[in-house]
Amino acid sequence: MEYQREAGLAGSGDAYRDLGWAKIDTGRPARTGTAEAVYAAGKTPEQVVGALQALRQAHPGRVAVATRCGEACAAAVREAFEGADPVLVESGVCAVGAFPEAEAGPLAVVCAGTSDLPVALEAQLVARANGIDARLVADVGVAGLHRLLDKVAELREAACVVVVAGMDGALPSVVAGLVSAPVVAVPTSVGYGAAFGGLAPLLTMLNSCSPGVTVVNIDNGFGAAMAAVRILGVKAER
Repeated sequence: MEYQREAGLAGSGDAYRDLGWAKIDTGRPARTGTAEAVYAAGKTPEQVVGALQALRQAHPGRVAVATRCGEACAAAVREAFEGADPVLVESGVCAVGAFPEAEAGPLAVVCAGTSDLPVALEAQLVARANGIDARLVADVGVAGLHRLLDKVAELREAACVVVVAGMDGALPSVVAGLVSAPVVAVPTSVGYGAAFGGLAPLLTMLNSCSPGVTVVNIDNGFGAAMAAVRILGVKAER
């Protein structure tokens, strides 16, 4: 069963599309200024495709995004939209439609190590889908601080900085001591046993000696990107 509320036809913020198994929040852009996205984990590939189709139909002028997509899900998305819409698949993110021109930024997405890249790329792609000029600065962890120092001038040009790190999770504190822009820290589950699947870097970031660091959940690149969207005042409705 599929049912479109009349409010959705009018572009109201309380609109949603009822697919029977889910109610797709097509009114989120009008209501909050941020875009709806599909969390693919726990859903079948067919459900993810159906949700993305509902978002594309409701907002044909904007890219529809699903996060945490496995290989089967990504293959289903490619097949469903092939020839009709551009599809980008990277680091568990499926983006259907053309990315918008940047309205805000730049946002620097800083990655401690290459093992943290999937989470950093999730943040970068979600930010781009929401109209942010998001630039990746990769493999600049504190174990080789000279790599970060070479990027300080670039980081100081950013309007906001997302810092992704596992292991000891020290990088956000260092970055926040070097830039004036808001810093959003993302702990990752990268690390050996005592990292406790990201709990150790999470606690490090929450205890940052650099004031004003905002911390999101473990491996939550999506949440970091959406925090940056709100910080930068981007409005998603189109």
